Amino acid sequence: MRAMTMALILSLTAGIASAKPHLRDVPEIDGTLLAVGIADEIRKNCPDISARMLRAYTLVTGLKDKARAMGYSDAEIDAYRKSDAEKNRLKGARKAYLDAAGVTPGQPAGYCALGRAEIERGGQIGALLRMN
Repeated sequence: MRAMTMALILSLTAGIASAKPHLRDVPEIDGTLLAVGIADEIRKNCPDISARMLRAYTLVTGLKDKARAMGYSDAEIDAYRKSDAEKNRLKGARKAYLDAAGVTPGQPAGYCALGRAEIERGGQIGALLRMN
């Protein structure tokens, strides 16, 4: 009996240890979605900047492929992507990023300045944007 109990405990803890992290805890996935959201917010609020839509679409499609390769099912990916809680969490992170950059809602100059800086920096956000 004791051996069966130990075997059950070991099998349960092994299953827990090998469980995949939630997609929000995978920086490559979650951070990229955050970058896409920030770039989208910039392009919507700055008339001098537009999005590189094909690049953004390719990036997001690639994320789904990457998540599948990591062992996530389409159902898990869709649940994360469509989750209101996750959308709100990312929206909060996007707002925090914009606030930290000194952007004021309703004032395009701040969005434009941030967009130009991101483009010049050449990071993930800037790669999704272009000057008109």
